[in-house]
Amino acid sequence: FAQRRMDATQRKIFVPSVREIVSDKLTTIGLEYWADDQKKAFDSSVVEGLYDEIYRNEASFNLARIMLLELSHCLESFLWPNFSVTASTAHLMLMIVLVNEKFRENIATPWAFCHTDRVKFATFFDRVLRMRGTETLSMAEETHLIVFLVNCYQSLEDALVREECLRLVSLPLWLDINRTRADKEVLNLSSRVQARWRKIKRTQASLNGSTQREFFPALIRFFFSIVESSSIHTEPAMIQYCERFLELMKDLLGQLPTRRFFHLVLQHMHFVPRCLVAPFYRASEARLFKQLVNELRFYQNFEVHNYSGEPFTEADMTAMHGDRVKQFQLAAYKTLAPNLRSFALANIGAVDTREALQKHLSPLSVDDLVRLCSALYLIDQRTPSSQFSKALLTEVIITTYEKRTSQLSAINHMPIYPNEDILWDENLVPSINYTGEGCLALPKLNLQFLTFHDYLLRNYHLFRLEATYEIRQDIEDVVKRSNPRRSVTGETSFAGWSRMALPIKSFRITHAAKPNIGESKPAVVDAELVYSLSSRTGKIREEWEDLKLHDVLYLLTIRAPISAQEELNTQLPFKERYGVVYCRGCEVRHVLDEKEDELHAHNLPRHKAKHIGAGDLRTVKVRMDAAQYQLDENSKTKGKEDPYTTFNLVLRRKPKENNFKPVLETIRELMNTSCLVPEWLHDVFLGYGDPSAPFSKKKQDEIDFCDTFLSIEHLQASFPDHTIDTPSNTKLFPPFKVQFADDKNIKVMPYIPPNRGPYPFDMPKHNLIPFTPVQVSAIKSAMNEGLTMVVGPPGTGKTDVAVQIISNWYHNYPGERTLLVTHSNQALNQLFEKIMCLDIDERHLLRLGHGHSFLETDKDFGKYGRVDYMLGRRMQHLATVGRLADCVGAKGDFSYSCEAAAHLFALHLLPSWRKFKATSLEQKSAAYIAQHFPFAPFFADVALFRGADFSDDFEIARGCFRHIKKIFTELKECRPLELLRTGHERANYLLIKQASIVAMTCTHAALKRGELVELGLKYDNILMEESAQILEIETFIPMLLQNQNTTEGCRLKRVVLIGDHNQLPPVVKNVAFQRYAHMDQSLFARFVRLGVPTISLDSQGRMRPSLASLWNWRYPNLGNLPAVLTDVSYSQANAGFLHEYQLINVEDYQGKGETEPSPYFYQNLGEAEYIAAVYMYMRLLGYPAYKISIITSYNGQKHLLRDVLQQRCGGHPLFGMPAKISTVDRFQGQQNDYILLSLVRTKAVGHIRDVRRLVVAMSRARKGLYVFCRKALFLSCYESTQTFVPLGARPDTLQLILNETNPTTRLVSDTEVSAFTVQNLQHMQQLVAAHTNTAQSAYHRALMPQLPEQNPLSDAPAGPPPAKKAKTDPTEQSAESAVNSPATMTTPMATTTTTTTTMSETSTTSTTSTTTTVDSESGGGKRKRS
Repeated sequence: FAQRRMDATQRKIFVPSVREIVSDKLTTIGLEYWADDQKKAFDSSVVEGLYDEIYRNEASFNLARIMLLELSHCLESFLWPNFSVTASTAHLMLMIVLVNEKFRENIATPWAFCHTDRVKFATFFDRVLRMRGTETLSMAEETHLIVFLVNCYQSLEDALVREECLRLVSLPLWLDINRTRADKEVLNLSSRVQARWRKIKRTQASLNGSTQREFFPALIRFFFSIVESSSIHTEPAMIQYCERFLELMKDLLGQLPTRRFFHLVLQHMHFVPRCLVAPFYRASEARLFKQLVNELRFYQNFEVHNYSGEPFTEADMTAMHGDRVKQFQLAAYKTLAPNLRSFALANIGAVDTREALQKHLSPLSVDDLVRLCSALYLIDQRTPSSQFSKALLTEVIITTYEKRTSQLSAINHMPIYPNEDILWDENLVPSINYTGEGCLALPKLNLQFLTFHDYLLRNYHLFRLEATYEIRQDIEDVVKRSNPRRSVTGETSFAGWSRMALPIKSFRITHAAKPNIGESKPAVVDAELVYSLSSRTGKIREEWEDLKLHDVLYLLTIRAPISAQEELNTQLPFKERYGVVYCRGCEVRHVLDEKEDELHAHNLPRHKAKHIGAGDLRTVKVRMDAAQYQLDENSKTKGKEDPYTTFNLVLRRKPKENNFKPVLETIRELMNTSCLVPEWLHDVFLGYGDPSAPFSKKKQDEIDFCDTFLSIEHLQASFPDHTIDTPSNTKLFPPFKVQFADDKNIKVMPYIPPNRGPYPFDMPKHNLIPFTPVQVSAIKSAMNEGLTMVVGPPGTGKTDVAVQIISNWYHNYPGERTLLVTHSNQALNQLFEKIMCLDIDERHLLRLGHGHSFLETDKDFGKYGRVDYMLGRRMQHLATVGRLADCVGAKGDFSYSCEAAAHLFALHLLPSWRKFKATSLEQKSAAYIAQHFPFAPFFADVALFRGADFSDDFEIARGCFRHIKKIFTELKECRPLELLRTGHERANYLLIKQASIVAMTCTHAALKRGELVELGLKYDNILMEESAQILEIETFIPMLLQNQNTTEGCRLKRVVLIGDHNQLPPVVKNVAFQRYAHMDQSLFARFVRLGVPTISLDSQGRMRPSLASLWNWRYPNLGNLPAVLTDVSYSQANAGFLHEYQLINVEDYQGKGETEPSPYFYQNLGEAEYIAAVYMYMRLLGYPAYKISIITSYNGQKHLLRDVLQQRCGGHPLFGMPAKISTVDRFQGQQNDYILLSLVRTKAVGHIRDVRRLVVAMSRARKGLYVFCRKALFLSCYESTQTFVPLGARPDTLQLILNETNPTTRLVSDTEVSAFTVQNLQHMQQLVAAHTNTAQSAYHRALMPQLPEQNPLSDAPAGPPPAKKAKTDPTEQSAESAVNSPATMTTPMATTTTTTTTMSETSTTSTTSTTTTVDSESGGGKRKRS
């Protein structure tokens, strides 16, 4: 039965082909009634027929038919426009089912169809609620109704939905509750709510029978009738209904607006106790049901005030528990003194456990229990006692008064590493092919959270389970490759091998320390394992030798169920199929060779590690998970096996994929501390209160914009709606300070920055970007204290805005520190490189993490690089100090230390300057300044004074002294480096005390949070780029990298989030965690859903306006910057192509469209070959390879493209490889001049239907975009209509301009040109073959005078040049003139029969090589390909 349920929730949905869709009956009906302009009139019988198509019996709906109906836009175009109050049940159910399908497919705007008519939606919602009382629904229909409600309560940000949903969980629900208890609860509410309650009681008669009051109680009673039914064990539909209902109840308790009044209803109806005593709860089929009940029970007793939302501490919960038990004892003494005397007089700790309560309550009769529960207000006295069983009444009392298990304590005692039970629990860690039909025992990330503890708890569980899923994938891959088999002696041997695993020679626990005070688990558990590297050589052996401190290993016990001669039973689950018995994680402490010498690879950077261990045997000392060890010890006392004597396989993972442990420890540490976000951000962070409250919470009346504006005209254009007051009779040059009198009037005040010194390097760097008015608005908002959210569509200058904000913070608030966080190292380095170009002293910049080595600069901005830089500056300045001492005639050696230099400044230089300054101000003579300036000899290498004006010369003198003062300021900062002796101490000092701008990735922040807090890191501002791509928890952690001041509170003043929620969300590999748990929701996207004000940048400057039109419909009012309208490079055509963008229809190649060698590993050989041919054509025309990127929507196609291009172009001197071959998801944040895009699918649109992914795919190209896909399929996609309609308006066969080379002078607007049409892939291959033959001949002739005896194709260079280093591709250097010459561009008629045959044979070879599954590690080290 469990296997049938697993198959039902994980089966892969049948996806029809385009031909099947076109010929389907539903498509025909759609064309007749809603797809065509000449559609037929509405007919209710058609609705009945459609419902019959998707629902033919009472067991389940046909998901494939529902998908097809939703794809045809039946809801938006047919059902909703024709809905009325008299609509049939089939009409209602069809709408419910299609709304659920939109949520299942994760459509971005599932409620968009109903926003046109608020009244109609209210009518529709009311009809849905009343349907249960007027119609008899099947279990499948009832389940869809529950799923609809789940989706509604997950969409409370939509005002239309929120208004209808909150009515059902409002105060009138309490009319059916024990009146005494309800009145007591009302006393905890505000006076306004108390007055409302009194009014409701007075008008109770008018509410009798109302949907608002009766819906949920009636629904709960129906649930009880199902869960207590004797037939539920054999009815999967009933089980699924109950699971979905528990999901709904959990969601209602998990959000404060729905929890506030509803929690008391569940308690009154004894929801959890009735679930616990139901016979089904103990059934073998109820595993998921039991998990959901336990989760619901946890949220019913959550540590939060149900009305105010204030969190309870552990001390509060203990005190409240004690008060409840005291009241229980008092009521027991008054009501049943003879029977419960010992209970009433016992201390609380002796009677508050489940076992103790059961012991005291078991002798009581049903009548006694009824009296007791009535006295405790647990049941309504009006309810007959015959309706209660003894088991239920006992469970009600126990559930109410037993001591609650602390969730925090449970988390602290939970193993960090997943074991075999969690790894293969499909309810917790679903397989990749989760369809969204079933319910899961997972927490959800939605709009609102009860408390910060709730927020962290949900993220902890999801992050842990996502890591578990990835670990399970790696374990399954390794075990399959290792091929365990049972020998004749019954032992397990491994017939295969894997580079990521080795057999274990021996393993033993070496030390288990005594538990710490107050804990039951050992303080530490150490062990050692031994394995041999004799079978591993080369790169694989180096990887094993490179194990370092804190790397995580996994120890497996495999007991093969079959011998070498037997076949695997593929019907069994993986764990039983391969005999996986145990899995335990551990952390590397030391690695020893055969001579017991420690390998020091972990003490060196990974790329410098030396692998010099003696012999083949390696002993690895590891630290086990103490919590898991204690659980195993407890199991041993019950007679179970000791797993630590059974391990026979050790597994490692790639370091970048194996950093989950420190992140989980960081989250757990946060749950154990009282750290909070700033008070002004608290409510909105949890999803409550006024969403605009944190937006610029403290506005400044005057802002120094520094170098933001290029001129006064630029400033005036930046505030088009303001009246600008400028000083009269003053030349207005930047920089400017701006005073904001009110929303319409501003006053501009130019000022002259102080002279910094006479040398060119003293001159400040200036911003050169003419920011748009919206960009200036974002910069202005960021200067105010509070939260600023900037939505940056592709190419709108998000990075430039971020850099200017940081620069303005640096100059306006010199005493404050800024934290810069991004998702990726690439984005962080781009930001950091731009910051380096602004007027920010580089000694105040610090880049944490390993990514600093990839900065395009010779300077090292890492911690130790900054130490070297400061020590170098110290030496330079100390040498300068000697010259200054001579200049003022000071005697002594002042250049040997920073302290001595400080004495020179204080005793000689500063008095000399003060004396000169005072006399100069008295004399007011330029001649005096030139003759008596005390530091003139020091500046002898530069002309100082002009002698024309005293004020100018005096300012120059002041600038010179500022130059000198800066030298001693830097020496003062270097002084601690003289006292700190180690590089580690010096690096930490610079991080904590000197760096004003600290940059890191969100991953580094999560990994190093404990270390940074311990060091005492402080910061006032935080800016997050790519914040829409960062997981919720990874956005939260960087805000908590400092301890709060107990008196001042949180130091954080400004938070700027820059991102784009209309592009791709954070990457979550498990589909179930994306769709069901919403783990891919970013904090940025959640704030947008909550209605937090945003500033949307409105002008793109990346690409041609025509290319931007393919996606800018997603962004209202998005325009173009002047550069893309006036720059000649954007108006010139793409050489050899008629169009700057085009959709090329690719039909089946060799009888196949999309293929799927393994689940969800989609490939399309025809598109891959076509793209390879077009790429080769572009290279022959002179396009540099580094300006061409190839992207695709699926990982399988990416691998296929790499294989095909490597075979066609990798070693060829005329082609080389393109700049990048990547997936759309991985290419987000990057761009190139020319993009070749493969959409792969030919049966269903696939996940490019997600508009966010579509926007990313279409916005990567600057000058040319060529889309290869099945035209008919993608034109039929409703969500992407506005992109594919203009693409489809152009011919779907490739249009070329022959005999044209790159670059061309032809303009995009030149339409009077003769185009050559490429009919299909084979035609394109012939064309390319012809050009290649001609170009090869020219290339050979060009090389012959230099290398008369060398074949030009033998040792040719390959691959694209490094980006930003050369304008000419190295693959073109020797034959560039020959390839780019128009004479070489012959017509396709020049191709020969031999050439065509060669291309055909090559294509066949590629097909064979790319459609054969190759086992990479068991075969020869190659990666798996389709």
